[in-house]
Amino acid sequence: MLKDGTFTGKTAFITGGGTGLGKGMATTLSRLGAQVVITSRKLDVLKGTAEEIEKATGNKVLAVAADVRNPDAVKAAVDECVEHFGLPNIVINNAAGNFISPTERLTSNGWKAVTDIVLNGTAFVSLELGRRMIEANQGGVFLAITTIYAMSGSGFVTPSAAAKAGVEALAKSLASEWGRYGIRYNCIQPGPIRTKGAFSRLDPTGQWSEKMLDVLPTGRLGEVQELANLVAYMVSDYSSWMTGEVVKLDGGEYYSRAGSFNELRDVTKEQWDMLAQMIKSTKGS
Repeated sequence: MLKDGTFTGKTAFITGGGTGLGKGMATTLSRLGAQVVITSRKLDVLKGTAEEIEKATGNKVLAVAADVRNPDAVKAAVDECVEHFGLPNIVINNAAGNFISPTERLTSNGWKAVTDIVLNGTAFVSLELGRRMIEANQGGVFLAITTIYAMSGSGFVTPSAAAKAGVEALAKSLASEWGRYGIRYNCIQPGPIRTKGAFSRLDPTGQWSEKMLDVLPTGRLGEVQELANLVAYMVSDYSSWMTGEVVKLDGGEYYSRAGSFNELRDVTKEQWDMLAQMIKSTKGS
């Protein structure tokens, strides 16, 4: 979608970059010329991903272990990024944690496990890097990966819904406050995109995925590359006037669920003929 070399001379810092969506984003940005830093808690996974991307794209990828819940670990990871590549121009907050559970069954530790990664982790990364960008008089672009139920809320993933909503409020707040420093901040709300890690905790039986196909107007799940393509545009100079935005990429899921009469899509042609006659007969009565 973008020109080769779009990100040449730029550095991207991606949390949760070793697998799934993060790996897809890292690969695409690297292919377009960026130097990429990927972080997560599992250094062995990160190193394998870094080697794979470097082999595919020919650009350097730095693997740095960091737990985003720990501000000192975040600082150390940023220090390592700066040492090798300089201060990043692009920051993608993708690290997340989630699992399905009736909310009344959650322990305080279960709540913290999700909210510490999603909300606090995003805040720690944003504050550490934003502060350095401002001090260096260097602009940049932040992007957070959230979810469509950050807007609506959702049962059975309450900590994630609350934390992701907080991330979107953080992004809008910083977009307003830091725009004067040349810093942009946007969010993407992906719909269901199959990745091994997320689906093992959210759809362990596979039945939810099958039901999703009935809800999605596009009739299929999303693909990692589709998200990576949108990410590449939103962190590029081609979108330099976009900030404080939350963009859905969900195959129409949100509006399909929201419309009061959307279930009528299951009505057959013959049933519509019958309904039309019934409605016609009531006119004027």
